[in-house]
Amino acid sequence: MSVTVDHQPLAAEELGLQTVGQVLAHLQRDRRLVVHVLIDGEEPNAHSLPYVKRSTIAGHTLFIETADPRILACEALSGVEAELKEADRLRLEASELLGRNQNVKAMEKLSGCLSTWQAAQESVLKTAQLLRVDLDHLQIEGRPLMEMLSEFTAQLRQIKMALELRDFVHLSDILTYEATQTSRQWGIALQSLRATIGAENSV
Repeated sequence: MSVTVDHQPLAAEELGLQTVGQVLAHLQRDRRLVVHVLIDGEEPNAHSLPYVKRSTIAGHTLFIETADPRILACEALSGVEAELKEADRLRLEASELLGRNQNVKAMEKLSGCLSTWQAAQESVLKTAQLLRVDLDHLQIEGRPLMEMLSEFTAQLRQIKMALELRDFVHLSDILTYEATQTSRQWGIALQSLRATIGAENSV
C-alpha cells in the first residue's frame, strides 16, 4: 500500500484510513480540494467514482494532488473582476451608441455585457457556497452582499424587458445611471469577498 498526497507520503494506515473514500474525506477535513487522483497509475472515470471510494487502499498505489480551494477561489474572483471591467467598457460603449441612435451596434456590445454579468453572479454564488461564506453577513457599504445581488438580478430583468419592448430610452438610462452604480458596487463586493477568503486563508 502506498498513498502519496502532493508528492508527500501519507501514513494512511497509522491514521486508520482503509478506503479511498476515507483518504479523500481526510483531505477534505484538512480543507484541501482534490483535483487529481491516480490508482495504480490510472485515473478513475467519473461513473466509477462511487465504487472507487469504497475500494480498500491495501495492495494499491494511490497518488493524489490537491489544491487550496481558497487560493483557487481568489484566482477565480480576480478573473471575474477583469471580465467585469471589460463588460463595463462595453456597457459605456453601448450607452454612447444608444445616444447616437446606433441601436444595432449597441445591442452587439450589450450582449457581451449580459453574459459576463450573469456569469459573474454565478461565480460569486458558487464560490461562496464552496467556501461556506454567508453572503447575508458580508456587508457592502452597510448592506448584505446578497441584497446587492438580488438588486442586480432585478436590474438584469429591467434591461431584458427594455430590450423586449425596444425601449431604448429607458435602456440608455439604466446603462448610464443605474448600471454605473452597480458596476462600482461589484468592484467593492469582489474585493470584500476576496479579503474575507484571504483572511480565512491566513488563520
